[in-house]
Amino acid sequence: MTRPASTHAAVEAVWRIESARLIAGLARFVGDVGLAEELAQDALVAALEQWPAGGVPANPGGWLMSTARHRAIDQLRRRQNYQRKLAEVGRMLEHQPSGDRDPDDYLPDDLLRLVFIACHPVLRTEGRVALTLRLLGGLSTAEIARAFLVPEPTVGQRISRAKRTLREQDVAFELPPPADLPARLASVLEVVYLVFNEGYSATAGADWTRPELCADALRLARLLAGLLPDQPEVHGLLALLEIQASRLPARTGPDGAPVLLPDQDRRRWDRLLVRRGLAALDRVRTLGGDFGPYALQAAIAAVHARAVTADETDWRRIAALYRVLVEVSPSPVAELNRAVAVGRADGPAAGLAIADALRAEPALARYPHLPAVRGDLLARLGRTEEARIEFTRAATLTANARERELFLARAQRPLPEW
Repeated sequence: MTRPASTHAAVEAVWRIESARLIAGLARFVGDVGLAEELAQDALVAALEQWPAGGVPANPGGWLMSTARHRAIDQLRRRQNYQRKLAEVGRMLEHQPSGDRDPDDYLPDDLLRLVFIACHPVLRTEGRVALTLRLLGGLSTAEIARAFLVPEPTVGQRISRAKRTLREQDVAFELPPPADLPARLASVLEVVYLVFNEGYSATAGADWTRPELCADALRLARLLAGLLPDQPEVHGLLALLEIQASRLPARTGPDGAPVLLPDQDRRRWDRLLVRRGLAALDRVRTLGGDFGPYALQAAIAAVHARAVTADETDWRRIAALYRVLVEVSPSPVAELNRAVAVGRADGPAAGLAIADALRAEPALARYPHLPAVRGDLLARLGRTEEARIEFTRAATLTANARERELFLARAQRPLPEW
């Protein structure tokens, strides 16, 4: 018999693996994502109560699905459409007499439907992020709160509000029609991208990176690539995240302090992730068509990944790719990144001209990396006092403690890092 402590660990592991598929399959039956999650949670509670005594079943995913489906029948009895829905669920159960049978009888489209529902554009961004991590990432409300450094009740409210909005808007549990797919897919990719970025460069808190969030986003990106194998931008996003994630071991020092790209020990980059990222980028090329914004960013990341040392980086190639990126997907942040690349390819004066033009951009008014980039370019031009002012301003704008320390150190010694 399995010991209770190890059984609880097994339940948690099964939940993290199976929860998304479980909720997706239940949502198809009951037509309500919120109810589907409640049923799945009920099955989880039942497992925590029963498995320590009876042991972990041979097919734990099948046990959870069967338990949740039987609870769904009880819920459906209270609905007006009881007869029709009960017949549907009953037919399903007739073909699955044992909870030990492989539960993988859900359609892959069920999981894809859940992806599009969790990231539906009727939801606010923070609601989409929280609901996606809850339904697809298997994270608890407390885990999401810790990851984003917000109070647990706030995350709970975001999730509840998102479910209520889906219900009030009568959002159907179905795939978007072909005409709506590009916009809906963009919403999905944005959520995964936002989750990864918060882990890669935390906007607030004591740590510069939160690798757990990066891992969650990477799992979601791999899931999407499996569900949508013919969508180039899905593979573009996956390529970007794989390559960026490869640098995480080298982005911080032993004391957690930030290590900037030129100073990183590239031997610590995860070469397996690099290879996976480059393979995903090759998949984008195989599928054909123009590169989208994520594929273009992945192509930029690939240039860095292929450079054995920082000095060997092909900055002209990167600057050219950024020029295409700002045309395909105009963004002041992308333009600022282009300033960095141009500053390396054509000299700091050329980069500073681009950065200076962004000083009037409202979206960057409180963005700490604008003065940080200007500070670096000014330092390289020998304008150290101006550089010191810019780094000090960057330090006042960031909410991340590690980043603040970095900017203040540069203000004290505003010499070029590159």
